[in-house]
Amino acid sequence: MASQTTTTTTTARGVSRVLEKLENSIKEGNYYEAHQMYRTLYFRYLTQKKYDELMDLLSKGALLFLENDQQGSGADLGILLLDVLEKSECRAYAEWSQQLSKIFAKISSSIPERDSFLAKAIRWSSADGIHGHPMLHQNLAQVFWNEKNYSQARYHYLHSRDGQGCARLLIELQSSHGYTAEVDLFIAQAVLQFLCLRNKSTANQTFTSYTQHHPSIKKNGPPYLLPLLNFIWFLLRAIESQKLATFTVLCEQYEPSIRRDPCYVQYLDKIGQIFFGVQPPPTPSGAGGGGLFGNFLQSFLGGLGDDDDESDESESSSARTHRPSASSSSTSSSGNRKPIENTELD
Repeated sequence: MASQTTTTTTTARGVSRVLEKLENSIKEGNYYEAHQMYRTLYFRYLTQKKYDELMDLLSKGALLFLENDQQGSGADLGILLLDVLEKSECRAYAEWSQQLSKIFAKISSSIPERDSFLAKAIRWSSADGIHGHPMLHQNLAQVFWNEKNYSQARYHYLHSRDGQGCARLLIELQSSHGYTAEVDLFIAQAVLQFLCLRNKSTANQTFTSYTQHHPSIKKNGPPYLLPLLNFIWFLLRAIESQKLATFTVLCEQYEPSIRRDPCYVQYLDKIGQIFFGVQPPPTPSGAGGGGLFGNFLQSFLGGLGDDDDESDESESSSARTHRPSASSSSTSSSGNRKPIENTELD
């Protein structure tokens, strides 16, 4: 037992000396030499299956390089770190999510390795059959938000469990990229997408936080002055009761509000299948018959081309409220703005 303790202590001291030498090499500007030393240690530790020591080594090394603006070397060590996390079958998602996001934030968006790092990080955290760990998505969302990349920030919030953070992002996004008439559209689409992802808890949290803190929404709701907000509030209550009749009547009563964006019908079709046991329609588009809700969808879609709905459709086309490109800007003096795309849910 004493011999094992002595060996561990000696190893720790050896690693400490190596790290000190590596740090000195970087401070002296010997970046290539330091990078090669890290890679040598990577192969040595990997062969010996010293995963914990190796992950700590690579994590600190990646940040050290990136803080000294050695983007290629820093990103390379970050990717090697993810390789070790996969090979060691590490499942400490919460522990590593923050550190990985810290490394990711320091990798420049101008180098292709950043996308590789992001893809590998999500793949590693998806080992348990989910679309990436919620904590990792939450941290990544904050990184993108800090960069004003609203499109990616919103995407990652949708796969997190941080409803309050998502609501704050949506408020800022709507205020800077949306029209006054779109206050309800931004939150409605996000809630419907959360529900399509079976995340009703975060859907509720996001809706509550958004309606409580958005400066253009009166705080005495429900009921709200905007019908679409009332529809979402009732929908969230209906999901708790799981009564199909309530869901169907609710959709029929709020059809004019739902019609503002044709995507809402597709979302509601999927929500009906997930939470109310509605049978999926036989047609690929999801618009034809099949089940009680199918008739409503068929009549609903049939009315989208009416001339008297042109104003609604015009508003809908400008209200794909959640994925502006990184180059999107605030409304110009002429009133024009960048189009906002839809988020994929698969």
